[in-house]
Amino acid sequence: MSWLILILSGSMEAVWAASLHRTFQASGRRRVPPALLFLVSVLASMGGLAIAMQSIPTGTAYAVWVGVGVVLTSTYAILTRAERPTTARLLLLTGIAACVVGLKVVA
Repeated sequence: MSWLILILSGSMEAVWAASLHRTFQASGRRRVPPALLFLVSVLASMGGLAIAMQSIPTGTAYAVWVGVGVVLTSTYAILTRAERPTTARLLLLTGIAACVVGLKVVA
């Protein structure tokens, strides 16, 4: 169950990163709905990480949490065309995902 919570909280990391990006307009004004989504998702993300760390070693939990967040945030950025899907970027993201799976296997 802790691993599921950890993966979900890593997913929430991607949500808060994307909503933080959408909070500020080019004019410098803040948008309220993305700001509220940011606050809710960052609390859920940190809370899930804290719960998962009760039974998963700290270093492993943090590495998986960050890895899931990085891969999903980058995938979102590629899908929304904020980043280009270069071969190098895709290979490196695949490597991060493989390392996250590897940490689960050896845990």
